[in-house]
Amino acid sequence: MSSIPTLDELASDTLVHRFGDLFNPPGLTNFLGCVQVDNDLFAIRGLNFPPLATSDITTAALYVDRRFWHATGSPVSFTWRPDRVVRESSFRDLNLRTTTVLVPGQTAAVVHLEIHNTGPSRTVELRIGLRGSVTRHPDPWTAPLPPFELDNEVFVDAGRQALEFHSRRTGAVSLQGAWPRATLIAPDGLLFDIPMDAGDRTTISYVNVLADSVDEARRVYDSVVARAPEVIAEAEREWDEEIRAVFTPGNDRYSGSLPILETTDSEMRRLYHAGVLGVVYFKRDSPHSAIGRGYDTLMPRYWQTTTFLWDYSLSATVHAMLDPDVMRGYLQRWMGWDAHRHFGIEWMSGGPVGQWYSVNDFAMCKTMREYVRWTGDSAWLESSFTSASGARRPVSDYVVDYATGWERLKSASGLADYGGIDNLLECVSTYVHEVASLNAANVFNMRWAAEVLEGLGRGAEARDLSERAARLAGDIHQQLYSPGNGYWNARHPDGRLVAVRHCYDLITVLNVLHDDLPETTKAEMVRFFFEHLHSPTWMHALSPDDPDAMFSVRPDHQWNGAYTAWPALAVTGLYAIGESARAYEWLRGLAKSANQGPFSQAHFAESVVPADSGGARKASPELPYINDWACSSGGAWVNVFIESLFGVRTGAGGLTASPAFEGFDAGARLVGLPFQGALYNVDRHGAHPRR
Repeated sequence: MSSIPTLDELASDTLVHRFGDLFNPPGLTNFLGCVQVDNDLFAIRGLNFPPLATSDITTAALYVDRRFWHATGSPVSFTWRPDRVVRESSFRDLNLRTTTVLVPGQTAAVVHLEIHNTGPSRTVELRIGLRGSVTRHPDPWTAPLPPFELDNEVFVDAGRQALEFHSRRTGAVSLQGAWPRATLIAPDGLLFDIPMDAGDRTTISYVNVLADSVDEARRVYDSVVARAPEVIAEAEREWDEEIRAVFTPGNDRYSGSLPILETTDSEMRRLYHAGVLGVVYFKRDSPHSAIGRGYDTLMPRYWQTTTFLWDYSLSATVHAMLDPDVMRGYLQRWMGWDAHRHFGIEWMSGGPVGQWYSVNDFAMCKTMREYVRWTGDSAWLESSFTSASGARRPVSDYVVDYATGWERLKSASGLADYGGIDNLLECVSTYVHEVASLNAANVFNMRWAAEVLEGLGRGAEARDLSERAARLAGDIHQQLYSPGNGYWNARHPDGRLVAVRHCYDLITVLNVLHDDLPETTKAEMVRFFFEHLHSPTWMHALSPDDPDAMFSVRPDHQWNGAYTAWPALAVTGLYAIGESARAYEWLRGLAKSANQGPFSQAHFAESVVPADSGGARKASPELPYINDWACSSGGAWVNVFIESLFGVRTGAGGLTASPAFEGFDAGARLVGLPFQGALYNVDRHGAHPRR
């Protein structure tokens, strides 16, 4: 039974890989930007601190005894912690270990190399190959990859034995060097001749600073380069304080806090913390943000200044508890632009970005509901904001608009038509137009809007919405369900019903329509899930039996894996229909996939790509998979604990809990659960106000 987690408790398993493996190397953030280590011992890639950028370019490639590290064939072990990535390997009687950190509060990275000679006396020749691609791009970052320049001017700083890469167009600088200073320096890197007796140990610290000017780059570089061990210790202390703040009510870093999970079950505790980090790791406190604090959606490679509304909504419970002030700001900005035209917000400009995602009405209702129910800020519903059309309206009117927006998309069938592939799952060609998931979401939206209107004394409007929601629930089941099969059809514009064996219908319907479904339908859906989508440590988003499986290998929504939130929502859906025993048994396997740091944008099903240290492997960021190392909707895993295992419910009667542990640690507790200005502890006996 423990309390606030330590950094070691949050660490990943040690994962062993080499060049050519299907592997997504770990990333780091210092809340100003991020970096990814490369799939080798030393190099880093994608060092970006918006508006300063190097895109996805790799630098600091290591050569040992004139041999490019990748070509040695030596496997490397990777261990991620929130504050660092440790890589270890050996080659020709040398044991090598690197520790990579982002410098707290600075736009700089450090890689600290330790070398132990286990063989005879010799001179070790090391070369660090350097590249630059730095630019400064203060305009909105509206492409998946950050900007870059491939024609940087290169200058040798002889006094520092370092290289300065200068943007030809923006004045941005990347200053890269090492301590001790290199033996020789050239425009493409640093060379070290290191005499080492048998048993000797030595270190080299590499630093890469991005800055707006040469003077600023040199100032930061000089403050860091000779003191890498101290900088590593500072990063550790900074992250200790960050994690402590996350779980401490009244802290000075967030406008809220999260409950501590106390349990003797270390695997389930790790799963809970993976969900927490799936939000915390995306916080961005950049002085260049037009909106103040932001929360990115992906890292460390793609869409680095964008918050996707859909993904944010999937972690809405965590945002509502941990940082409700920022959440309210996001909602008010989203209300100010047309939710039927864009998928997210870009924080450097504060403006919208991307095409329309069909889920947006559902995402707005879900996010608004979570904010109101956990904070108790019902007065916000009566406050007024200016819409994209320039009209000033109360929040409650926006709620009704989002809840009834589907009616503008209504087809002759009476269901909403959500358009083509780019509006939906992007990589499932048959999942288009009239789909069960988002039509079911409209039922949820209208029912929540009815609750809002009832609370504002608009009873007649509330009853009308409730009746329309009930009719729509019946229409969805009657028109789109495939009786006896457990999956749902999509209706295309020509009237054809096309079977789509996809998890998004299943998880959305189970979570929002569980009380509307016949028992036979629930049983069939459960059978379909365990026969076609389930895997021991993850799941398939699309059944491998589906004809569309040949369309794509993108694992977030296709046959070879699943997006990070889908297993979590499958668990909460199974709990919602009383399948807690089977759900918990699967949850034990899913916990093994929390062994690689925060959950990836997607993981491969282990029947498709072998497991990594017992967990479903993070999907690759490379084409054709293009899934990032971490995704902010990992916060959906926190809901598994709060609403499913601990059975927490909110309503007119306040906060209650009916836990369904089903084999989980009987002594487990949630400590300090925030609800409407008060704190609660929750155990197997229910919820108790915390004194």
